[in-house]
Amino acid sequence: MLGVVENHSLPRTAAFFDLDKTVIAKSSTLTFSKSFYQGGLINRRAVLRTAYAQFVFLAGGADHEQMERMREYLSALCRGWNVQQVREIVAETLHDLIDPIIYDEAASLIEEHHAAGRDVVIVSTSGAEVVEPIGELLGADRVVATRMVVEDGVFTGEVEYYAYGPTKAEAIAELAESEGYDLSRCYAYSDSNTDLPMLESVGHPHAVNPDRALRREAAARGWPVLSFNKPVRLKQRVPSLSMPPRPVLALAAAVGAAAATAGLVWYTSRRRAPSAEA
Repeated sequence: MLGVVENHSLPRTAAFFDLDKTVIAKSSTLTFSKSFYQGGLINRRAVLRTAYAQFVFLAGGADHEQMERMREYLSALCRGWNVQQVREIVAETLHDLIDPIIYDEAASLIEEHHAAGRDVVIVSTSGAEVVEPIGELLGADRVVATRMVVEDGVFTGEVEYYAYGPTKAEAIAELAESEGYDLSRCYAYSDSNTDLPMLESVGHPHAVNPDRALRREAAARGWPVLSFNKPVRLKQRVPSLSMPPRPVLALAAAVGAAAATAGLVWYTSRRRAPSAEA
């Protein structure tokens, strides 16, 4: 167990979790590609390329250059998407697609942090339209996610806030100030070296299923390295987690479900194929 219940006379604390390959076994954004295809948002070619991107992501993740290309790609891909349609698609398929790939170990950590009096915050580069419902499913208290500009109910294709790298650490610092978190007593979990600023910002960083670069950093700094490998449906392990005990308060408001196919940039950058039609 992580410890006894916090003394609430002390400053508040939180546990910050990256999402993909840390809390869930796949990319949250890429997992919805078939649903977006069925909803008419992307074509069959995009679905096939997304399957390839999912393989690349699981095999080795994405470095800084690939993530920047992803940001550019998703901004163009989602232009004109109806926001309400995206929300409905995610809501209809959330339990079927995401519930089975949540790590049992991560669900246990979330439960233990809550029992210790800590807030749980999901901090993800994926779009808020995808991350917020997942955060609610997990019983998270807050969500930090990428958001894009919305006008007249559709995505304009412009990125308003990109939750990546240093910006994750900045968001955590802002939350610490507004919520009274003592970051020296807070926890953070991630699989990627791109989240190094987030991990460095707390007193208790943990590498989860780390990529090679993060594994080296963790070894050099003496950070705990955790291995999560047991995806399980929440209802099968802790029924109470399937119904969040409190509402999710989203730091990121609306967007970027286009990230659901953003990983296609890995494919296009390697093959230099034309972008898929939305």
